[in-house]
Amino acid sequence: MTQRTRMPFLLATVALAAGLTAGCSIRDAICSSGEYPVAAVDSLTGRACVADGEQPPTGYVRFPEGKVPEHVGDEWDTYWGEHKLDENGNEVA
Repeated sequence: MTQRTRMPFLLATVALAAGLTAGCSIRDAICSSGEYPVAAVDSLTGRACVADGEQPPTGYVRFPEGKVPEHVGDEWDTYWGEHKLDENGNEVA
């Protein structure tokens, strides 16, 4: 490969790697930056993201402090796939 063709190839490789890395981190996050996750009341699957500083919409509650899922498949994401919250944000037995 000549110097003339090597530089564009290297730049394209670096750009592709950066794009793939950025895409993975965004895809894995439960919510975007500036948002927090909420759970639908009495549901194993209902979730939404709410803008920081705003209250959850009707029918949704905040996750208990210290038990907030942050990434798809993390400990709390898995946990809340098997546990429900009531209208006060308490776990349903």
